Amino acid sequence: MVSRKCQYALRAVFELARQYGKGPVRIADIARAQAIPPRFLEVILSQLKRAGFVGSLRGRDGGYFLARSPDQVTVGSVMAFVQGPHDPVGCANRPAKDKCPLYGDCVFMSMWERARRAMSEVYDGTTFQSLVDEATHKDENYVPGYTI
Repeated sequence: MVSRKCQYALRAVFELARQYGKGPVRIADIARAQAIPPRFLEVILSQLKRAGFVGSLRGRDGGYFLARSPDQVTVGSVMAFVQGPHDPVGCANRPAKDKCPLYGDCVFMSMWERARRAMSEVYDGTTFQSLVDEATHKDENYVPGYTI
């Protein structure tokens, strides 16, 4: 399950990817565009900055920006930083082996491993540039419906 914090982090990075190359983006603008509580967003952006995903500029024209090109940042890398490995169940990761009495003999383990690999393939194979391109394509093809 993807935590709310992780969803907010992904949406914040997505918004910075949309604005990539246009200069720093203010927290209030990111929060408004992606429906993220500003106080929570401040904490998330600070953590993403320490991890090297985003940078910031102080001052009147300051704000946050993506530290690397959106085609070099994957959804999986942000998710792994925010909430750890992409395990479908808690017992699929190494530290849990001591907590599960069936670890090593569990009939479900190979299925959990396949699910983990599939999720990782999707998350690690999706760049923020591909999401920006998808959003742009949707916006270009949007036709408002008018009914009388």
